[in-house]
Amino acid sequence: MRRAGSYRKAQSGATMIEVLVSLLVVALGLLGYAGLLLKSQQSNLSAYSRSQATMLAYDIAERMRANRAAALGGGYNIALGSALGGGGVAGVDLADWKANMAQSLTGGDGSVSVDLQGNVTIVVQWSDKRDGTLTSFTTQTSL
Repeated sequence: MRRAGSYRKAQSGATMIEVLVSLLVVALGLLGYAGLLLKSQQSNLSAYSRSQATMLAYDIAERMRANRAAALGGGYNIALGSALGGGGVAGVDLADWKANMAQSLTGGDGSVSVDLQGNVTIVVQWSDKRDGTLTSFTTQTSL
């Protein structure tokens, strides 16, 4: 014969500790996913800036090929941070190029150097939005 209250009732449902542990696991997983999304967004922004720099470098190279005589004569030579002083088509090309850099890239600036053999070095520089470091893209081509 059993006495009243001498047997245990069968457990039903989850205990508070089980619920808290499962919530902790889910929260850690969501935090990891949020970190992954943030890193992915930062990398995409960096890749976008590098793509813009590449397109800007090829833009001025094509402009110089279209105006080869002025390019070989030094009309497109410009240093980083320098103001535009040249005139003519080369001056307009460089002014457009600098304006496009300022619009497309944060802190965008560039330089062009053409030697007598027609070898061109183009440097595009910008400030990375992720950490503010100065990033540059350099390409070399010939006219």
